[in-house]
Amino acid sequence: MNARTLLRLTVTNPASAIYLGLVGASVVFTGVVVLTSPDPGFVGVWPFFFTAPTSLVAVGIISAAAGTDAPMWLLAVGIAVSALLQSLALGATLEALRGRRRLGTTH
Repeated sequence: MNARTLLRLTVTNPASAIYLGLVGASVVFTGVVVLTSPDPGFVGVWPFFFTAPTSLVAVGIISAAAGTDAPMWLLAVGIAVSALLQSLALGATLEALRGRRRLGTTH
């Protein structure tokens, strides 16, 4: 699998683009609320929810490596990597379903 195929599966197909847009919107919304509100509450959990279950694994690994005082940038990297991994999985699933449908219509 080359870089072009990875990029196509991760970013440019419709399912992955919608998913990454949703995750990006939740990150922007969280940032706006945290910067403008004196009490943002639990708004920061939405990016974790949208990238679960891989973000939960990433947080577990980060917490094991850095302890409970892990820097926020490290958690943000975990969310970004989780979103990209899940986007790749969505793209691969969509590609597999399209391939199966093409095979079914040609025979």
